[in-house]
Amino acid sequence: MNIELAYGRDGMTVSLPDDRTTVIEPLFIPGLPDEVGAIRTALRDPVGVDPLRRMAAPADTVAISVCDITRPMPSKLVLPAVLRELGHVDTEQITILIATGTHRANTRNELREMLGAEVVDSYRVVNHDAFDPDTLELTGETPNGIPIWLNRLWVNADVRITTGFVEPHFFAGFSGGPKMVAPGMAGFDTTMRLHNAEMIAHPNSVWGITEGNPVHDAIRQISRQTGVHFAVDVTINRDHRITSVYTGDPEAVHRTACRFARSTAMQPVDEPFDVVVTTNSGYPQDLNLYQAVKGMSAAAQVVKQGGTIICAAECSDGVPEHGLYAELLRSGSSPVDLLRTIRSPGHNRHDQWQVQLQAQIQLKADVQLKSDYLSDEQVRAAHLTPIHNVEAAVAAALKRHGAESKVCVLPQGPQTIPYLRL
Repeated sequence: MNIELAYGRDGMTVSLPDDRTTVIEPLFIPGLPDEVGAIRTALRDPVGVDPLRRMAAPADTVAISVCDITRPMPSKLVLPAVLRELGHVDTEQITILIATGTHRANTRNELREMLGAEVVDSYRVVNHDAFDPDTLELTGETPNGIPIWLNRLWVNADVRITTGFVEPHFFAGFSGGPKMVAPGMAGFDTTMRLHNAEMIAHPNSVWGITEGNPVHDAIRQISRQTGVHFAVDVTINRDHRITSVYTGDPEAVHRTACRFARSTAMQPVDEPFDVVVTTNSGYPQDLNLYQAVKGMSAAAQVVKQGGTIICAAECSDGVPEHGLYAELLRSGSSPVDLLRTIRSPGHNRHDQWQVQLQAQIQLKADVQLKSDYLSDEQVRAAHLTPIHNVEAAVAAALKRHGAESKVCVLPQGPQTIPYLRL
């Protein structure tokens, strides 16, 4: 059978044996026929709070948190609709904050692609910088002692609005919602506590769990404790079209969006597979290898112990070299060695969570990578096996695992989260 994999901007077609291949995709929901109209309607009839036109006074300052370039959030549709509802507030009193977390700053061209040229040219748009203490403010700490350092522009705004894209997340349960505050707008010290080795290793720090997940519980607590006045969360399909919109009270909105996302993205299977082919959902999610760990994690949910994961991720932004992910990968001789270091007392370094998750996956399966932008040397330095042809790699893996072996394909990567049916 021919299967279209989400890869970069253009995709990739592979042909795999019909009798040995199972394809698992999200339940396809068509995009809303009038996306802008649906956003406008939701903004004017929010859950549990006043509409923005009544909530924000003309003299108020407003901060709006939006996703960075690594997320396919339809900000170009959502943000103008939000700004229209704030038409009575002077543009100089509105700040659009890119919730980069600890990612790199987005370039001006990326901002124009994400938000639209008119928004970028007309409003103050600021990349959050988790590493600049001059831009951060300590607002207290959570009940379990996590210091809450947040972007000062966000903290001091009279009205704080989050705009998020909700899909299952590999250790925070679901994206969007409170993640647009922390780690999106958090300082590095806060993020390190949210993503430390103990939190990441917790059995509930996985796809689809928000209650009892220590990462999500802490993130939700920070959002609740520091205050979000209005939330906008959307879900999208594989074509990046909006399938549902929710606005209003932050926790009610995110809870409802998660319920919808779970019903479409999480798919049960009866038994694990010898080989799982995955992607990282194409551009922009597969910009780099760091992000592609999510696709590997989705595959790991249904691969047999000792099986093979084949990940196709374009990685046009490289490993990347910014941050410490690449450096940390090079610092150990094997996934076991890396985990030993990360779990050692006092080890607390930027990006260690991604290395920890990748290493945990590699203890379960051999991970192979197809990338048009990474050299074989770069892939091997990340402790992965480079491949250049997905079909050939699948054929070799099936042969290695035996005549009865089967392959599962996740064409949309982490937009589909398979799980073993109990």
